[in-house]
Amino acid sequence: MNIRRRLIPTAALAALSLTAVSACSSDPASAGNAGNAGNASNTDKFDVVASFYPMQFLAEQIGGDHVNVTTLTEPGQEPHDLELSTKQTAELGEADAILFLKTLQPAVDEAVAQTDVKTKIDAATLTKLEDHGDVEHEHAGEEEHAGEEEHAESEEKEHALDPHVWLDPVKYAEVASGVGAAFEKADPDHAADYKKNTEALVKKLDALNTEYADGLKDTKSKVFFTNHAAFGYLAERYGLTQEAISGLDPESEPSPARIKELQDEAKADGVTTVFYETLVSDKTAKTLAKDAGLKTDVLDPLEGITDKSKGDDYFQVMESNLKALQTALGAQ
Repeated sequence: MNIRRRLIPTAALAALSLTAVSACSSDPASAGNAGNAGNASNTDKFDVVASFYPMQFLAEQIGGDHVNVTTLTEPGQEPHDLELSTKQTAELGEADAILFLKTLQPAVDEAVAQTDVKTKIDAATLTKLEDHGDVEHEHAGEEEHAGEEEHAESEEKEHALDPHVWLDPVKYAEVASGVGAAFEKADPDHAADYKKNTEALVKKLDALNTEYADGLKDTKSKVFFTNHAAFGYLAERYGLTQEAISGLDPESEPSPARIKELQDEAKADGVTTVFYETLVSDKTAKTLAKDAGLKTDVLDPLEGITDKSKGDDYFQVMESNLKALQTALGAQ
């Protein structure tokens, strides 16, 4: 299975109230506490700095009215390329808790390591990351001409652990449970509410998992093409195969050989659609689709929410992704 990994910009959604968190609806967060890291500290609430949208969403859902959540990644910004300002780095150290996903944003990892914040929650430790392998197809045929050092670097990229766990509702629920437990420990005065909100969120994620499993159980094709390899966990969870134009880096350019390979595979596997994303260029995806006579559509890796997103929060966009996959794969 081909899977590639990439980071997503985060949107500044507001903190949900406890009532909204407990509800099993997918209503978007109302305007409230979320914002820039510059406003993250020195409030009367439990101040949480989230690295990018999927972490921000968890903090808001679990923390409810008790937390002030801010994000380091602006709406529409590519998380992987995030560089922190001196001010952001300084203010990061004033937070009560930091919620991040190690390896996704090197600049954040470095800044977190330099702070003495007591509660540092690394989502990568709360579920099992997997090596989806063979994600950098653009290197195929080139390595034999590269030096040993370049070859080693390419191999390292191909076998990097995939961080896109939030696109698998089951793994995201595991992360949510770990975040909830960390909040309970760090802010015991509100532990009961954190526990209640975590249970409500996990229940919604369980329902989403069931909806995906039922919706993708019977399809004409099991193969889908993506702009980059962000959907490895999702594909594995629901018995699908992701074929990425690029690898883990959404900005990398595929080789002509890779494009030819995808064109041939589209015919062999009955692929109808090439998916692209809202946060990176759709040029290559649309060119491939045109040359191969395929349709195009959006499959959102949910690294951030913008006005181009097909939904206002995690659950709404995941619902949109499911419908897009069902149409592309010919769900019965």
